[in-house]
Amino acid sequence: MKISILCLLLLCVLLVATPSTFAQGVRSGQDPALLRDPDLERDSQHNLEVAKNYFKLKKAYVAALKRCEEIIAGNPNFARIEEVLLMAGQSSLWLADKKGKQNPDLYVSFEGGEKRSLTSEQFREMGRGYLTKLINDYPESPFARQAKEELRLLEAPVKQ
Repeated sequence: MKISILCLLLLCVLLVATPSTFAQGVRSGQDPALLRDPDLERDSQHNLEVAKNYFKLKKAYVAALKRCEEIIAGNPNFARIEEVLLMAGQSSLWLADKKGKQNPDLYVSFEGGEKRSLTSEQFREMGRGYLTKLINDYPESPFARQAKEELRLLEAPVKQ
């Protein structure tokens, strides 16, 4: 009698615990790369809004680029990563041409513990990289069309 009650109790516990374990796992057919952390998405969304403010309103391309790089590094599966890649590419290209209100020398990289600012060609190469990634990884994106146009303008001969 005691054994049957114990078995019934154990069966009830298993039935109650089973749905919660399925909820935590990946369902079949779901791509694990598409699962997004809501807190990370919210943080990335905030960084994108701040980057857009720097980019569009303030013409502060160094600040916009840094925010975009933070999103790309911290949340590469961000729902709006295509927009981030386009803004990072454009910011890099415009810094190469010394456009905007910030001096490109404000963007520094650390190599071997030494601070270095980038040359115009390094900014251009970085911009090409972001735009190419956007085109290759998200060819159907509306932002890919803009990226192609930016690259086309970059490769066009300069009229004097």
